[in-house]
Order: sequence, then structure tokens, then C-alpha cells
Amino acid sequence: MESSNLWIESFVVGALAMRCSVITDLSTGDTVIIDGGAEASRLISWINEFSGQGPDWSNGPSSFEQLGEYGLNSRTVVALVNTHAHFDHSGEIPILLEEYKVSWYLHKDDFYLQTLAQASGRRWGFELPEPAIADELLHDGMELNLGSLWFKILHTPGHTLGGCCILVDVDDGPDQLFAGDTLFAGSVGRTDLPNSGGDFNLLSNSIVTKLWPLDPATIVHPGHGPTTTIGVEKATNPYVGINSPALGKYH
Repeated sequence: MESSNLWIESFVVGALAMRCSVITDLSTGDTVIIDGGAEASRLISWINEFSGQGPDWSNGPSSFEQLGEYGLNSRTVVALVNTHAHFDHSGEIPILLEEYKVSWYLHKDDFYLQTLAQASGRRWGFELPEPAIADELLHDGMELNLGSLWFKILHTPGHTLGGCCILVDVDDGPDQLFAGDTLFAGSVGRTDLPNSGGDFNLLSNSIVTKLWPLDPATIVHPGHGPTTTIGVEKATNPYVGINSPALGKYH
């Protein structure tokens, strides 16, 4: 994909400050929502009308006038995709599905975890709708074509059993990786959360074997916290970087 057509918006949503990423192809208006787990009304208002509180970061239009400069008068949500099924990432998916009537993609190994989204949210004091049921499956290595958008799916279990990272291949710039809670700037996802199948050795193996081979310039959009790059994390991450004990286990 050409970088000039790749519009990325980051919304930091919910009490757990989770990153929801909205990806749009500016040549067509096709749009995919990654991890639309909270503040669904905020996402809908902005995507549909450029109204209300917009994204916390964007490299694209912020009004219909600016959108019109790309020959578009609106955009079309073509799918929802999730990196994993913890409630902060998936709890308000039902609201988005009601609005957009599209397919929702999730790895099958997180289906059980997804059934617990409402109950998990309540333990944190949040009221959520009945959990959504994904109608499309993600699997490792799949090439996911959604409208005019193309993604590669990397199954990276360890934070959850079905955790995945979502890669966008950019022809003329750094690739973009939507990493969920697999990899953070200077950290990795927790492996002690209940009913998740968390395992640090599994997570380390996922990162070392699936993410470190990526181009070092690849920009990482974690599920929480600031963006980073594969190169920075491979060199400096204290848990899975080149100087960490985890790397020695797999090389």
C-alpha cells in the first residue's frame, strides 16, 4: 500500500487507556476498525460525521472538506478486526456491529475469553453489552483482504491464547504493526490475567520468532502506551530484546 493512501487514526479509549486504531484507504474510503472495545459512540460519531472528540493521533483528514481533497465524501467501514478478546479491546464491539453490519474477525483460541467480556468488565466496575460472537476467524500467516485494505495476520499467543498482531505492508515507507497487548514500548503484555492462557515463555517465543524478523523500521502501535519500532524494541526491550534472557532461549 502507498503511504500517501494509508490513513491511521489512534483513539485512546476507556478507563484502561486502550488504543483503538482506525485504518482507512484514502483512495477508496474503505475503513477497518482494530480493537474497537470502548467509547464506541465516539468512534461512530467521528467516522460518520467528523463530530465529537476525534482521535488522539491522526495522519489524515479531520473534516469533510479535507476528505474531499482525496475525492471522497465519506468512508465505509468494511470490517472489525481484533488483536485479542480482553474486555477493554472487545467489550463494545456489539455497538459497532449494530451500527456497521459488518463481519468481526478474531482468532478462535480467544473465543472462550470473549464469552467472559461482560463479566470481566463488571469486575472492573464497567457495564458492557452481551459479548459479541466473531463470525470470521483469524489464523497465523493469513492474508486478509478487506475491501481495498490488505493485512497479514501473525498469531502471537502468550498474552492470550488467540492473540494476534496485524501487519500492514507499506510500499514506500515503514510497515505498520498493530500489536495489541503482545508488545509494548519497553515492555510486553501481562501473562497473569485469569482465563487468558497467558504464558511468558510462549509470549517470548511469539515475539522472537514472529516479530523480530520484521523490518526494524516497522512502526509498532501497541494496545496501550506510546508507539515504538521493531528495531528499538529488539535492541532495548528488557524482557525480549537482544540482551534479555528470553532471546537466548530461542537462538
